[in-house]
Amino acid sequence: MSILQDMAQLVDEFQNLPDWEARYKRIITMAKNLSPMDETLKTDDNKVRGCSSTVWLHAEMKDGRVIFQADSDAVLVRGLVALLVQVYSGHPAQDILNAPPDFIEELGLNVNLSPNRANGLTAMVKQVMIYAAAFSAKKTN
Repeated sequence: MSILQDMAQLVDEFQNLPDWEARYKRIITMAKNLSPMDETLKTDDNKVRGCSSTVWLHAEMKDGRVIFQADSDAVLVRGLVALLVQVYSGHPAQDILNAPPDFIEELGLNVNLSPNRANGLTAMVKQVMIYAAAFSAKKTN
């Protein structure tokens, strides 16, 4: 599936939920289902700056695709980063860069999260894009 299809599928899933309470529960379920991050990757270098909670995001290239691992010390934030991992992980770096994160607005996260969490989500997306840009630049060198 393409990254845009992954985004559309996630938007469809959330739009089929009846209200924001159900959507928050879905995000928390995503947090619980996020694969555990290796403790050795929970380093200062992998911390996402701009989050009030501690968020770790690690990326590596495997077979031309960016693979993300993530974790957080807060359940809802862990769910938000799990959502990003679900959308972006496993895609080529250039595809990630070419796919604007419009799905966040379509999900309503930009208006239904507290300002701190919304800022943290923006910081997480920015970090995803920084990793993708770095891998894309390496590929062209």
